[in-house]
Amino acid sequence: MKKKRIIIVLIALIIIGVSVRLGLPAAMKVMGLHPDYVGQRYLLPEGKALIISTSHDRLGDDGDETGVFGSELTAPYYEFQDGRMSVDVASIKGGQIPIDPMSFKWFIKSEYDERFLSDPVLQDKVKNSLLIDDIDFTKYDIIYLAGGWGAAYDLGYSKVLGQKISEAYAADKVIGGVCHGLLGLLLARDENGQPLVRGRRITAVTDKQVEELGISITPQHPERELKTAGAKFESATAFRDMFANRVVVDDRIVSGQNQNAGPEVANLMMKAAGGTRR
Repeated sequence: MKKKRIIIVLIALIIIGVSVRLGLPAAMKVMGLHPDYVGQRYLLPEGKALIISTSHDRLGDDGDETGVFGSELTAPYYEFQDGRMSVDVASIKGGQIPIDPMSFKWFIKSEYDERFLSDPVLQDKVKNSLLIDDIDFTKYDIIYLAGGWGAAYDLGYSKVLGQKISEAYAADKVIGGVCHGLLGLLLARDENGQPLVRGRRITAVTDKQVEELGISITPQHPERELKTAGAKFESATAFRDMFANRVVVDDRIVSGQNQNAGPEVANLMMKAAGGTRR
């Protein structure tokens, strides 16, 4: 009888474990994390996209590992690729791009992350990313800025990035990004020498989400910095803002609030660049 009870308990624990394993990711999606993209998709054959990532890998000097948030790079990459574009990946320092380990946790990672984990081509691009200093941004149709906590340490401080985005925008290229990636616009200037974001409608990760996640150590917070630079900041909210989602288009600047917006931002960038419906 005792052996039978032990077996029943073990079976119950296995059932509970499987249910949690399968149920938690589904529950997170229902709440709003990485929602399925059901909007219009676009094609831009022969088009070229450049994805820019952080090179910073720590919260502070010796804190937890961080970097780009996985889906904020993988989602746009595969949407651009599926839109028949060629896609290059670059970073502030070139070489290995750090990926926040939290973004690949089993209950958080997206379908795009799953593709990445079995894709040696993109893995190699992430391992050997191009150095932004060596790239002519005007040769691309789309410049996309990936986010993640790491971006708060380098994208908004890079004069090289600011100058190259300024040149790309002046050359009628489409600029966009999600979450902390939009910090990469801070040092860009328009044709009059004014901040590119001034007077423009833009979204990015909110101060509320930063506070809710308890990571205030980062030196730049997108909502605060963009407002200070003169942007007309917009956002959605939820019981926790990591489950919110908003995308804003202002001429040739397409911005997404957080990790949930990657697929839509990528497709609206292709549309703005002259793409056709799939």
